[in-house]
Amino acid sequence: MAARSVGVMLPRDLPHGQVLDYARQAEALGFDELWVVEDLGFRGGVAQTAAVLAATRSITVGIGILPAAIRNPVFAAMEIATLGQLFPGRVTIGVGHGMPDWMRSVGALPDSPLTLLGEHLTAIRALLRGETVTTRGRYVTLTEARLEPSSLPEVVPPVLAGVRGPKSLALSGRVADGTVLAEPCTPEYVRASVERIAASPHGVVTYNAASVHPDTATAVAEVRPGLAWIGEPDWAPHLAPLPFAAEFAALRAASATREEFAANLPQEWVTQLALAGTPDEVRARNAELFDAGVTTSVLIPAAADPLAALPALASAR
Repeated sequence: MAARSVGVMLPRDLPHGQVLDYARQAEALGFDELWVVEDLGFRGGVAQTAAVLAATRSITVGIGILPAAIRNPVFAAMEIATLGQLFPGRVTIGVGHGMPDWMRSVGALPDSPLTLLGEHLTAIRALLRGETVTTRGRYVTLTEARLEPSSLPEVVPPVLAGVRGPKSLALSGRVADGTVLAEPCTPEYVRASVERIAASPHGVVTYNAASVHPDTATAVAEVRPGLAWIGEPDWAPHLAPLPFAAEFAALRAASATREEFAANLPQEWVTQLALAGTPDEVRARNAELFDAGVTTSVLIPAAADPLAALPALASAR
């Protein structure tokens, strides 16, 4: 992971006929990285990654994230190693807990997500290094498991933890190559997360809803719907370090719907919780994120037509 990279997210609901065109255009416009998501009920992360890697030449492709509870670590390592062999130096892998409601709905919510993630990441990274792994953990049990030498990538893909809670961030610092922080990511939240990660070198990838337009107000209006859900309890760690956290919580409590909440967010808050504004304004906000410890800032297109929005987003790199 190169320091101070700017990436863009491949929207999970992009029409399938636009997926490869989107990847090619992101590369042509000069984005350093393209990140795919694996959200329940949408497209698989590994399949998307393989497809867009094959359709492009040089852009790095990240998966954010693969839920640890869903995949056996040996088979996960096999998939990662295959991508790493076929596309050396172009793959980054994010692994995390998965959303609790999603994991519960598929019968895969562990009693201790933290223990599972630690065992899973430790095993995957050892296997990718070519080690023979025997372990008897609470969730991961392996007996002389290994990848065949002919299957090992020359360039081992970095494996990042997609996490947000204090204990999970500390775990990431111990057992992962980096951390993926979901949106919204402010410099305050990044600094607080980096302090808890307490590891160096350690890549930090951030996601943020993004809209770029010559008129700031237009960009802010476009990005608002992408912030409608951030008042829910799962996102409290993102807001806690902010000076307006209490006012933010009060606004959400007073709003009957997420949509009403998003519509009433002050513009000043929106520009702190998203990458929204003119190209110069978004570049300046990205610079603040990099100064806080971010290595890759990933823009999530807020526009109704993400493919058409790519050139404007690229203008703020």
